[in-house]
Amino acid sequence: MNKIPLTKTGAEKLRGELHNLKMVERPAVIEAIQEARAHGDLSENAEYDAAKDRQSFIEGRILDLEAKLANAQIINPAELDVDGRCVFGATVELADLDKGDSVTYQIVGDDEADLKTGKVSVSSPIARALIGKYAGDVAEVVAPGGVKEYEILDVKYV
Repeated sequence: MNKIPLTKTGAEKLRGELHNLKMVERPAVIEAIQEARAHGDLSENAEYDAAKDRQSFIEGRILDLEAKLANAQIINPAELDVDGRCVFGATVELADLDKGDSVTYQIVGDDEADLKTGKVSVSSPIARALIGKYAGDVAEVVAPGGVKEYEILDVKYV
């Protein structure tokens, strides 16, 4: 299986979710199943069906997280030495050449991406356009709304 790039922070977040699923969610759903079984006839027991569905989701997510963490390539942006180039883990300040406003994004793994917090997936169109470029370069991003141009103002590794 291919390595899955994750920032150090993203890996810690996934480990936290895995720990919560194993230590809190799994025991709670087992207890809910036992309680629903105590109510009698399982063929017409909606609580039992819901608990079994929840258990299935939790077990699937645990397997998914364990596989991702086992195949993770954890990258600490602060330890990168790439001479100001946009790479995975970099935080990039951009100026939208059409609107004139600026935005800051960190290029992260698919599982860590959250546009609300300024984290874009390494496989997103904007990240693909930025990778390999330096401060002062212009990146053309092919987006659903058309081509957008961004000037790279600054590249940090924090």
